[in-house]
Amino acid sequence: MYAKLRTPVRAAVLGLGLVALPAMAQHAAKVNGQPIPQIYMDVIIKEQVAQGLPDNEQLRQAVKEELIRRAVIAEQAKKAGLDKKAEVKAEMELARQGVLVRAYLKDFVAKNPVSEEEIKNAYAKITAMYSGDEFHTRHILVEKEEEAKDIIAKLGKGASWDELVKQSQDPGSKDRGGDLGWVTPDMFVPDFGTALGKMQKGETSKTPVKTQFGYHVIRVDDVRPQSPPPLEQIRPQIEQQLQQQKIQNHLEELVAKAKVE
Repeated sequence: MYAKLRTPVRAAVLGLGLVALPAMAQHAAKVNGQPIPQIYMDVIIKEQVAQGLPDNEQLRQAVKEELIRRAVIAEQAKKAGLDKKAEVKAEMELARQGVLVRAYLKDFVAKNPVSEEEIKNAYAKITAMYSGDEFHTRHILVEKEEEAKDIIAKLGKGASWDELVKQSQDPGSKDRGGDLGWVTPDMFVPDFGTALGKMQKGETSKTPVKTQFGYHVIRVDDVRPQSPPPLEQIRPQIEQQLQQQKIQNHLEELVAKAKVE
């Protein structure tokens, strides 16, 4: 019975409080008699919380102090007539436009979300690109063909790859035993890629492969079919890319319709 009676009483009290609060909390502080609107503080706190900071008294106090400093400096700037300068006025207008642009794009994204069907269609295009094999590859790069032939001959006689790779002129792979990682032929210049695509697991090129970089001795440690990453692994990237494309298309439409002289 007590709980039933207390509920409407609490509601009435809270109702009075809600009516009174806006008048009391319409500004965060006053600086030389000029109020700092509470919404200024709310906006900054929201931004800070979105960046991972906790909404606590420490944050609120820090934001309030920052707003007071800004108000003091802005007041001095106006007294100095800086707000009348053409360059300052231009910067203020550009800042205002920037806020409007961000607000508009945020609203556009909310009203035009990427659909599940769009994500799946994009993923299907990605998976279609994963055909053929990928190769775990190593190479030794030298300047002259004779050097490459000599390395191939020494390997054929049982010489250590790890020793011979020290001659490589490729600084990116030399210290890793010539390791290029898991790659596909289309990742390289045509001559290198063509030679690589014809090789089998455990094979070392029998003749030097010439490219604009020099002469290569290629070794294939392993071969496996290409497999696309799972959808859920790359979903955020796909969604972001599709959303950016939506925005880009929309902006191009707006600019095309605008009368630009």
